[in-house]
Amino acid sequence: MGEEGGFAARDGGPLPVVLREAGGVVAVCKPAGLATQAPPGLPSVEAWLRGRLATGAYVGVPHRLDRAVSGVLLLAVTPRAARQLSRQFERRRIGKAYVALLAGAGVERLLAAGVDEWHDSIAKVEGEPRARVADPAEPGAREAITRVRIASRSTAGRVFVVLEPLTGRMHQLRVQAAARGASIVGDVVYGSRDDDGFVGAADTDPRSRPVALHAWRITYADPDSGSPVTVEAPLPAWCPCEPVPTGGS
Repeated sequence: MGEEGGFAARDGGPLPVVLREAGGVVAVCKPAGLATQAPPGLPSVEAWLRGRLATGAYVGVPHRLDRAVSGVLLLAVTPRAARQLSRQFERRRIGKAYVALLAGAGVERLLAAGVDEWHDSIAKVEGEPRARVADPAEPGAREAITRVRIASRSTAGRVFVVLEPLTGRMHQLRVQAAARGASIVGDVVYGSRDDDGFVGAADTDPRSRPVALHAWRITYADPDSGSPVTVEAPLPAWCPCEPVPTGGS
């Protein structure tokens, strides 16, 4: 790959970091505040990767992370790799684990539950870039399932958790946490009142404002060999400890 191709991150912020390149897949660590995709001329991970490749090179985006979320993101530089990754996502064959800091009145209930599994139906809010918990019978509502494991109790009434989504709905983890009274720290879009000491507090754009949610690990089948590959993104500074991996993540 070449240089950055003149790419400039939003407000001069951090750039993505390549974690692994093989089998037509490029795994990167996306910084919070940078979009996965954006209209031409605006900063995004896709634009950054295109700037590193030869003019006209193929870039596929079978995987996305919210702009406010950091962590490991998979892109494809061959159509075959893009098709195979898309198929694995559709068939729920890709394992994902996130880490998050949660705060709110529901934290004590989460601590009492220990290991839990969240089951909800989620629907997009019409005309707005966000989602909500909905009645399962409601048109457009889709099942959302997430495994939850307590990693440690943090300070100031926060809890550090590992979240393993088994489905991939819009803002799934953010919506499900908020619905249980334990919003992700810094996530003002979904009702967080906890910004104290968090890096995202000064950002004025709610969509770009970093939240304490990080895509930590992802496991997929290499498009060439079919062998399982696990990629981990370095933990951000707000993580109070190193979570212990489990077989399901």
